[in-house]
Amino acid sequence: MKVFLDTSAFVKRYVEEPGSDAVAAVLAEAEDLVVSSLCLPECISAFRRLTRDGHVSEGEYERLKNHLLGDLDDAAVCHVVPEVLELAVDHLERHPLRTLDALQLACARATLPDLFVTADRKQAEAARMEGLAVREV
Repeated sequence: MKVFLDTSAFVKRYVEEPGSDAVAAVLAEAEDLVVSSLCLPECISAFRRLTRDGHVSEGEYERLKNHLLGDLDDAAVCHVVPEVLELAVDHLERHPLRTLDALQLACARATLPDLFVTADRKQAEAARMEGLAVREV
């Protein structure tokens, strides 16, 4: 099964929070993992926010970052190319999405996954409307 994880879901692989078990179960079934090129900076942003807020030490941040980089080495990455930008603009015109959520959804549509996984309700709804099979975590 080819699975596209939005960053909102992917970060749950590294940080224990509601939905982490569901992400682990999806990843256990996945044959191919696809993420957007936005995933790396978005995950780093989430990890740094946790560090600034005192929930994660600097050492733990480095461990999370290294784990993420290792996982991304094994994932297929969809880059934000002109065709993806066109899809994102279309999503923004038709759905109440934020910019990065529209770009993530556009990357998912461009890669034709069997399953799109997100923790964002509005993004999940838009993905369903775009014909993607969705698992909200």
